[in-house]
Amino acid sequence: MEKSVIISIQGTQTDPDGSNEVIEFVTCGSLSQDEEQGYHVSYQESELTGLDGTTTTFCIAGDHITMRRTGNLNSEMVFREGERHISMYETGMGGFMIGVNTQKAWSNIDDDGGNLELRYVIDVENTVIGQNAFRIQVKNPAT
Repeated sequence: MEKSVIISIQGTQTDPDGSNEVIEFVTCGSLSQDEEQGYHVSYQESELTGLDGTTTTFCIAGDHITMRRTGNLNSEMVFREGERHISMYETGMGGFMIGVNTQKAWSNIDDDGGNLELRYVIDVENTVIGQNAFRIQVKNPAT
């Protein structure tokens, strides 16, 4: 099963000094299900997010959510509440290791769409560089 969906995204990044940057946008994407890996929500990034040329996919499976980005930027972040995951973050300028400490990873995505929420802290070499939050709504275009 793969279907076209409308994806509404609100992302907030809070710097260590407390300043916030909020990005909100609506885009077309896809919703699919894999029996082994759960639901997948994918969309193309744009100039608005600063990630033009990158595809973002959220994989929702059991007690964790994985965010994969491929294209001009490549990364895989695993979100499991209360855990820290270390991954490589590759850009056109090189790569570096980041830590992702998940505070919230929640989803009610099913065949009809639903919602996804992530809240996490990112660090580079154990130095916190920001706190991020995503609220994502996935809807069938016909509704």
